[in-house]
Amino acid sequence: MKLNPNYAKLNESYLFADIAAKVRAFVREHPQADLISLGIGDVTRPLSPAVICELNAAAHDMAAEETFHGYGPEQGYGFLREAIVRHYAAKGVVLHDDEVFIGDGAKSDLGNMTELFSESSVLLPDPGYPAYYDVNVMAGNRIHFAAGHSRNGFKPMPPSGRRFDIIYICSPGNPTGAVYTREELKAWVDYARETGAVIFFDAAYEAFVHDRSLPTSVFEIEGARECAVEFCSFSKSAGFTGMRCGWTVVPHELAGGALNKMWLRRQTTKFNGASYVVQRAAAAALGEQGQYENRKIIDYYMRNARVIHDALTAAGIRHTGGVDSPYIWMRCPRGMTSWEYFDALLERAAVVGTPGVGFGRRGEGYFRLTAFGNAEKTARAVARLVDVTLAMTNRK
Repeated sequence: MKLNPNYAKLNESYLFADIAAKVRAFVREHPQADLISLGIGDVTRPLSPAVICELNAAAHDMAAEETFHGYGPEQGYGFLREAIVRHYAAKGVVLHDDEVFIGDGAKSDLGNMTELFSESSVLLPDPGYPAYYDVNVMAGNRIHFAAGHSRNGFKPMPPSGRRFDIIYICSPGNPTGAVYTREELKAWVDYARETGAVIFFDAAYEAFVHDRSLPTSVFEIEGARECAVEFCSFSKSAGFTGMRCGWTVVPHELAGGALNKMWLRRQTTKFNGASYVVQRAAAAALGEQGQYENRKIIDYYMRNARVIHDALTAAGIRHTGGVDSPYIWMRCPRGMTSWEYFDALLERAAVVGTPGVGFGRRGEGYFRLTAFGNAEKTARAVARLVDVTLAMTNRK
């Protein structure tokens, strides 16, 4: 048999699998420990009442012959695509419903979209979401990195004299929490149009941007319809990490309409659509009551982010994020590697975070914390983290 040789180029296991293994070992050795995770970005608040109500109603539909739903349209039910079009209209962005494709989450589509391109030169943010790297290794693409660091606010800008086929941008950024301004994003759009690149814009955390001067969609930028695909998700905005639903926008102007047709063809062959029940719930999340309820949940997480941000600020611990993002990106103490700090924090504080090196070479020496937790536990965890970190910093 002929196996894909690109898989041999991947790390042996995924970042979060390594973290889970270390946590399991710690729990076995310390079964009474008050372990608190500020690590994986999984939501913890229950689904909103409006979403639950619609889930129940949709489930009842499946119990009667006249309202039962089998295979649905691969690109998504019209009622959800129309709700997403209205969601963008509120931002001042005009979309057509046949430019919107419903999937089972942004992560899947960000990977699957690479199938529509032949071997490509790809520019990834470093640090960045590790799945970006993995899916392009699997595809055999040539990978290059745009350096994010404290001097540019972890927001890389277009390089001069270089051309790439695909450019990944995440804003608000995972893991750094950095958010591009309109002017900064316009520079990327102009660069992509000038060089013939396509931007894969990951907007999974758009709902956490409170500053209205900041863009939450690449399509708020003039010219983006000619050079960008946008991926978004209900995972964090509506608590759908276990429900699995997201969407991808492929404009008609991109590649003269060819990419939209190709993605539709790919989906009709390889995807049978997100379930009717989940799509009904997703539409409810975008309704007036659903948005009101989910905003309260997002505000809960952002209060956690503020607690972490304020505690680190008061302690003089360098960090970014935690303002228009649920992620906080902090500097490890005393030149420690990110895995050294992970181990020390786990053993001395029973607190879990994410080692920055798992997000790329330039993530070494940094550590990601998330606001997706219980408020009381978050406050307790960050107090322990600060105490342990300051003790490390002041150690002779």
